Amino acid sequence: MAKASIKKSPGTSVDIKSSKNQIEELNLLLSDLHLFYMNSRGFHWNIKGEKFFELHLKFEEYFTDALIKIDEVAERILTLGGNPVHSFSQILEKTQIKEFKNVSDGKVALHYVFDGLNQLLSVEKKILIKSSETGDEGTNALMSDYIRYHEKQAWMIKAYLG
Repeated sequence: MAKASIKKSPGTSVDIKSSKNQIEELNLLLSDLHLFYMNSRGFHWNIKGEKFFELHLKFEEYFTDALIKIDEVAERILTLGGNPVHSFSQILEKTQIKEFKNVSDGKVALHYVFDGLNQLLSVEKKILIKSSETGDEGTNALMSDYIRYHEKQAWMIKAYLG
């Protein structure tokens, strides 16, 4: 009796059905990262007050990191055989991160960043569980790195805000 073969995503050891599920979740993360990037960039531009210099640099760190992650997640989606969301309408449709405009108060902005980090962590942990279950080591490694970084940043904001 012949053994049924499972179709794999090109260039990976992940079956196509699992890849489709991962692609959907990764596109949610990609959308959240886009809004996190935009919010952090806006906070960087608009921040005012006593802590301007340190927060201006910190928000730049956040949006620079998000930009790198946006590219990595999009490339992972492509590796799995999918299409990364890239239009603004698709991003707004999928994201769970709220858009913020003209925030200049540092503490308010940090609370919003903290909330954004927690949303990113929620999606990343969900993806990590699925990637572990399906043997998707590429996605698994990426999510582990993101979770470690985002957990540390959330802890640092919490400590900063007291």
